[in-house]
Amino acid sequence: MNITLSLAPLLSLVAGILILVVPRLLSYIVAAYLIVAGILGLFGDIRLS
Repeated sequence: MNITLSLAPLLSLVAGILILVVPRLLSYIVAAYLIVAGILGLFGDIRLS
């Protein structure tokens, strides 16, 4: 059985949990997510396997 993780959904899950735990970090978390999502978009579909 092969399990592959895509980085974008994993990052959004972590960002959502952090926003729920520490709402004051919302702007930093959103900014970091957008930067990482943009980098992933530039380099294509990067998967962890």
